[in-house]
Amino acid sequence: MKKLFIIAGEPSGDLHASNLVREIRKRDAEIEIKGWGGDLMENQGVEIKNHIRNLSFMGFLEVFMNLRQILTNFQLCKRQLLEFNPDVVLMIDYPGFNLRMAEWAKKNGIPVSYYISPQIWAWKASRIKTIKATIDRMYCILPFEKEYYARFGVEAQYMGHPLMDEIQSFENKNTPIKFREEKPLIAILPGSREQEINRKLAIMLKAAVSFKEYDIIVACAPNMDIQFFQNYKKEFSQVRFVFGQTYELLKESDFAIVTSGTATLETALFRVPQVVCYKSSFLSYMIARSVIKIKFISLVNLIMNEKIVTELIQKQVNEAKIKSELELMIYNKQYCDDIRNGYNRLVERIGQEGCSEKIAQDLILNYF
Repeated sequence: MKKLFIIAGEPSGDLHASNLVREIRKRDAEIEIKGWGGDLMENQGVEIKNHIRNLSFMGFLEVFMNLRQILTNFQLCKRQLLEFNPDVVLMIDYPGFNLRMAEWAKKNGIPVSYYISPQIWAWKASRIKTIKATIDRMYCILPFEKEYYARFGVEAQYMGHPLMDEIQSFENKNTPIKFREEKPLIAILPGSREQEINRKLAIMLKAAVSFKEYDIIVACAPNMDIQFFQNYKKEFSQVRFVFGQTYELLKESDFAIVTSGTATLETALFRVPQVVCYKSSFLSYMIARSVIKIKFISLVNLIMNEKIVTELIQKQVNEAKIKSELELMIYNKQYCDDIRNGYNRLVERIGQEGCSEKIAQDLILNYF
């Protein structure tokens, strides 16, 4: 029996892993697949051994506070890998956990592949030693990463960005309009972790609701409990909250307020002008500022290596700053045209669809 074990620790990893599993199943339905992930992976027939709701911790302080749970997860994963004895373990992003597991797996004779490379170009460049020693095949999703790895003698594969596939698949469904009523629409994408949502969502909402001529809708990640948003619903009764329908919302939105992360790239690929917000705990931010060596925090600006969208960080994430940026987008047509032109150049740089298909073929060729 051919066996694959996947470790995805976050909603974005669950999404990309599910698409990859679908492509693998098309080519070889006999591969038994177990792993750590979420509902999307489970929907593709993966036996979930630990759910992402138990795995996602954001920031240095939050990791420290949940250290006991994280250590327990390491021991659980080791036992499950030994019991399953896969032909290959595929790590999906989640580098703090996955690189340590990769070292252990390699020592125990389990081949290791990695999909969605750790961002060592931003911080912890020393991880290149671990990657070089433990990862058999590295799949990057940002176009500049292949060249970056080559500087250290690591052969990495760039086969496109998986979001291109995901959004193309959504567009092909020709989903009917769901949310747009008489007013234009501002979308708020607050993230997928409780800590980050609690730090920013109220601020985002206060800024957005001042634009009375716009409908405001919050895109809630499918991994979140609906009860978590009840207090926000009470305080901002004029705002709508939708779950697991981010693409449907972005397709109809005029503007967006977006938490830094994968959502910034998704918003760009739907050509929605956005303002990007990042706000962590003070300690986590101070530590990050001392070790992270990049000019930008949003994927849009990082990939292009220039400012396409405005980034608000820490204290800048306030009602006045967000309102000011929304006013620019709403009332300055040239400003929005410049953003969309940047998005068009971004798409050209990323390349065409087919990432999940190509990686599935490569995995099967090399391990099964």
